[in-house]
Amino acid sequence: MPQSESEALASVESAEPVGVPTSRGMARAVLSTLAQPGPLAREAARLGRDSVRIVRGTDEIAPSPRDKRFADPAWSTHPGYRRLAQSYLAVTRSLDGLVDAYEAGGADWREVEQARFALNALTSALAPTNTLLGNPAAVKRAFDTGGRSVLRGLGHMLHDLRHNGGLPTQTDRSAFTVGKDLGISPGAVVHRDEVIELIQYTPTTPRVRQRPVVIVPPPIGRFYFLDLRPGRSLVEYAVSRGLQVFMISWRNPTREQADWSLDTYAQRVVDSIDVATEITGSPDVTVLGLCAGGQVMTTALNHLAATGDDRVAAAGYAVTLLDFSRRAPLGAFSGPRLIELARRNSRRRGVISAREMGSVFSWMRPDDLIFNYLVNQWLMGEDPPAFDILAWNADGTNLPARLHEQFLEIFGTNALIRPGAMRVLGTPVHLSRITVPTFVTGALTDHLTPWDGCYRTTQLLSGPSTFVLSYSGHIQSLVNPPDNPKAHYWTGGEPGPDPEAWRASAERHSGSWWEPWAEWMLERSGEEVPAPTARGSVAHPPLEPAPGSYVLDRRPR
Repeated sequence: MPQSESEALASVESAEPVGVPTSRGMARAVLSTLAQPGPLAREAARLGRDSVRIVRGTDEIAPSPRDKRFADPAWSTHPGYRRLAQSYLAVTRSLDGLVDAYEAGGADWREVEQARFALNALTSALAPTNTLLGNPAAVKRAFDTGGRSVLRGLGHMLHDLRHNGGLPTQTDRSAFTVGKDLGISPGAVVHRDEVIELIQYTPTTPRVRQRPVVIVPPPIGRFYFLDLRPGRSLVEYAVSRGLQVFMISWRNPTREQADWSLDTYAQRVVDSIDVATEITGSPDVTVLGLCAGGQVMTTALNHLAATGDDRVAAAGYAVTLLDFSRRAPLGAFSGPRLIELARRNSRRRGVISAREMGSVFSWMRPDDLIFNYLVNQWLMGEDPPAFDILAWNADGTNLPARLHEQFLEIFGTNALIRPGAMRVLGTPVHLSRITVPTFVTGALTDHLTPWDGCYRTTQLLSGPSTFVLSYSGHIQSLVNPPDNPKAHYWTGGEPGPDPEAWRASAERHSGSWWEPWAEWMLERSGEEVPAPTARGSVAHPPLEPAPGSYVLDRRPR
């Protein structure tokens, strides 16, 4: 069935750099999982018993009520389809049991996650619902449409094989145009260099706070997930609260920019602070880093602290991991072999492409991000849906190979939290140097950057910290306007070492974390002053209207 808008939003988990798994690594992890004589014999025996009961019609295996693949009544009422579903679920359960046994046997968690990734992709692909005859809803649709759904689905499949890397299209991108439908908050590009454009947004209140906020989005993905559409825009909300907002828009790199590194990106955060202070006349700024943008921002904050530069008064973090000692999918593909592969890619290809990283994200949740669309478009003959967040998700960006290699080093060796393990802008990274007040958020059901890992940031930096827990997933927590009736969040006291202890005493509120973040920022954004009537300054005149050129892959002279 087609997704709802909320389901589309919940299914998007992107804006993070990931390692690209190799077939050899996947095969090694799977073989290690299968090479367990005791667990393998135990699961084989259980599968044999299940199979006998399934054939007899006495087995009680049933899909979860939340598993939409088996929602059609035929899966419970038709004896053939019921046995087919039970057989598939029995095999899946046994393979999951082998992975659990592999983990219980003391295997490295990265090896476990790689095995789980590969076997989850395999079992998702083998689901009977992915075939026409194995999907009763698709069979009914074919009869009801006189076969037209099959022909439409075949057309969709051939198009995707030719133009979408063999994966089903997630959305109709032609339904949205950046600058007309998406990313339309008024503003102007007030600074441009070969790496970034800096956008200053137009105030919507007669008075604003003097100290501006500089937003650092992740270097993978376009910035406009923070400015989707009216009513779904963090930018729109922030300016409505009287904040002066500047947004970094990263250029989409090509192989010519293969050597762009953390130095390159952290320097642009510092440059953006220079521009924002010059334009507003404020001696300092606040900053907000999101996802991997928070990691880049942290290296800039470390450099500023080490050089005695106090032009950042406060910093916000949204779904950002700095400590990778806890288990997280981002670290699953960051072992020494993959880091070495990234180095070779740096010399050979120059960039990690948006398609490569997008495929990894999709295969992390194949039921939601691949086979759901395969069924809808290829089997049911439906046209791809038109959702703003899916259009953004499909509008991917590349990552310079050098920066990708450094991110993998951070994931694989936990380099950010080891004092002096990395140097950025010539400065050894010591997180304890950062003493500014921080506002930190995590998201309860975030699979990419688990909330308790995000919480660790409150303990790694030296300044006073506030933690807020959002209710949802990775990107869903960021595209989270306060009027969403389902939205809620938790606030608590001063964060201590134990995230679960903090959560146990936290208070739930309806609404979005945007609200306490804005209040926290307003308290640290100085006095009210009349809103500026123009963008930019003599030193930094407006270059073009927002959202600028880099988000459209244009290269102005």
